Formats: sequence, structure tokens, C-alpha cells
Amino acid sequence: MQYYNSNDEPTAPYLAPYEQEPTLPYLAAPGQTPVPPHQATLESTPTPPLAARPPLSAPQDAAPRNPRRWGTAIVLGLLLVVLNIGLFAGWQLGRSSATTTGTLQAGTNATAPVPTLSGNNIQAVREAVIAKVQPAVVQVNVTTSSGNQLGSGVIIDRRGYIVTNNHVIAGATSINVVLNDGRKLPAQLVGTDPTDDLAVLKITPPASGLTVATLGDSSKLQVGQDVLAIGNPLGFSQTVTNGIISALNRTASEGQNGATLPNAIQTDAPINPGNSGGALVDLQGNLIGIPTLGAIDPEFRTPANGVGFAIPSNRVKLIAEQIINTGKVTHTGRAALGVSVTSVDANLAAQDNLSVDHGALIASVVPNGAAAQAGLRSGDVIIQVGSQAVNDASSLGDALASKNPGDTVSVTIMRGSQQLTVNATLGELQAG
Repeated sequence: MQYYNSNDEPTAPYLAPYEQEPTLPYLAAPGQTPVPPHQATLESTPTPPLAARPPLSAPQDAAPRNPRRWGTAIVLGLLLVVLNIGLFAGWQLGRSSATTTGTLQAGTNATAPVPTLSGNNIQAVREAVIAKVQPAVVQVNVTTSSGNQLGSGVIIDRRGYIVTNNHVIAGATSINVVLNDGRKLPAQLVGTDPTDDLAVLKITPPASGLTVATLGDSSKLQVGQDVLAIGNPLGFSQTVTNGIISALNRTASEGQNGATLPNAIQTDAPINPGNSGGALVDLQGNLIGIPTLGAIDPEFRTPANGVGFAIPSNRVKLIAEQIINTGKVTHTGRAALGVSVTSVDANLAAQDNLSVDHGALIASVVPNGAAAQAGLRSGDVIIQVGSQAVNDASSLGDALASKNPGDTVSVTIMRGSQQLTVNATLGELQAG
């Protein structure tokens, strides 16, 4: 299964980024192109080339084995899968000079409370949730050297901070947002996190104030839970779609040179070009995710129905607060083993006289990193992390995706013909 963001066209048989032109026609506001949801591939499908996967840290090793015989090596700390609907790279237009505390400031939303869901009031609950959240969702209009794009954003702080996808604003020369009531305001780019496909914008709040979305706790979500997606798909502003949470803790990737996000929320609420950066909310009116990616049917190369992904709200909060506070991400919260690896297959095994024809071959080890401290070295082949088999570089990323910095994991390797198991205490992936 492929995945797309609103503007992407598949670049490989099973993987395509959202920033390319979709294969199906779609509508846009006059003079603007909706930023499509990014295409991504679940880790259960064929994986992209190794060169497409970004390094988690700079590999270093005093005496690496012949790297040219191993092909392209990648540094793995954590692989993530994202759902993005945009097409830019994360160029900073400016940085707010406002003093912040690092804690998001809630608004003074004057909306009626959302009623408790019962057996016969689902429509009333949905209407109340929409009334509560819709005013906090904005349309993001972006001008680039190649034209105009539009996506979505969510007001998360009464001082005028808005979260969106990095791919929505990447390459921007100017940005403005359209509020729910139609007012258009210039926006400043506070900072970006391309690794998580997130960005934070800043507008000057109008005198009447702003409606602010309430961030929910994404760690408490359940599969089957009802959700609503609010955004600007295909240029149709303030569109609401509904569905359920189809799965949790997905690892999705935008493909070559794209972001990879952990613990993504999968939903069947329709996500279309222009939805990127919008709101995925629960039936209490809490923002529980940022819609980012949609799936592409690999057979027909068209958007797949009911397979979309969102960045969980807990991740959004972690990243957005850092960007608001400092203009950048200093604490990634991602686990890193501290190795550069390449996938092992039968050809590489024969070429390098390896004792196994699968796994992740260590090309280099970061000095003083988790792997180095555990005694791993270049030439070792990782075949298992904890209880999870490692068949290639991608599955090593999968094995690390659910881990946190400071976790101790068992790592099983082949060193020549000898099988060894060591314990490694994972480090933290450094911010790029």
C-alpha cells in the first residue's frame, strides 16, 4: 500500500510523498493548489531504498569495514511514519521575539460544552464538537517561487501560535492564514521540525481574541474510537469528515528524503489534499492528531479510501512547545542506537562472506553511543532487538520505533559465525 500527501506523486512502486501531483484531479481555490496529503508506506509493505532514509546521527568509526562494498549505509535511531499534506521543505521566514514559558496558553472559548455521548445523541455531540473546534482551524495560504499552495493549520495558543505540517509551508516566500470567519492575516514562520513534518506559525491575535484548540492525550486513544477531521480539502474550507481510529502506533514514512514518524494514528476519516496540518479530534472536542498522510493504492496508483494517518497530539505538544520557546527542537524524544547500517541480502552475504543472508550490517558505530558502549562494532550483523527479528535496515528502525531514550534493549548479532547477545541502553537522537 502506498501513501500520499496532497501534492505528491509516487516516486517508487510502493511509496510516494504527498508533495507530488496527485493522480486524481482535484479542485482548488482560484490561483491556489491544495497541498496533497503525503504518500507513505507502512512498514509491512516493500520499503524504500536505503538512500531515502535520513540518518539519525552522523556515523563515525575509527576503522569501518569497506563501506563501498556494503552499498549505501544509513544511521538508524528511530524510524517514523508521517501523514503530511504539503510540499515544502521548512525554510524559516522569521522567528517570534515574544517571551514564552514553554507551556501552551489556552483560549477563552465561549462555546457551549460538548454533551456526554449517549446512545441517541451522536448527532448533537458531533455538532457541538464542530462548533467548539472549527473556529480554531485555519486555512494556510503559501506563496512559493513556483506558485501558490494551500493547506490547513490549528490554533494551539491564544498568543497566535498555529501548528501545521512542515510540508505545507516548505519553500514559502510568504504565508497568510484565513480564520474561520474569513479574516485573512499575515503569518510568520516561528520554526520547523522536518523530521516530524511539523511547523509552527505566528499571527497577531485580533482584538476579539482567538479560539484555541484543546490538545488531548493521544496515549489514551482506543482503536474504534470515533473521530472527526477538520480542514480545507481540495480548497473547500472548513470541511468536516468523520470516521474511527483504525489503528495506533503505526510507523509510516514519506519515502525518499521524507520524514518518518512513530506512533502515527491511522484513521478512515477521509483525508484529502489540503487537509494536511488540520485537526483530528475526538468526540470531546480535543485535538488528538494532525492529519498528514493518505494512502495510495499501488495497483491503480490512486488515493485509497479510508487509510489516512495523523501525527499524535502528544508528539505535537512536545515539538510545538520547543519551537515556540526557542524556535527549534532541542529534545527529540527519539531513541537512537548510534549505528550506521545497511541491509543484508543474499548478494551482500556472499560478497562479504557473512554467515547470515539477512539483518542489518553495522557499517560504523558512533563513538560513546549506545552501540559502542554495548561493545558492538562495524562488521557485526544485527539480527534481533528484544523479541523482534531484524531482517534489514528498515526492520531495525521498526524495532527501535517503540523505544524511548534510556530504555535497555537486548541486541542479538552475528559476529562472523558466532551469535552474541548484548544489552544496550539507548541514547537520544540528536536534533538535526
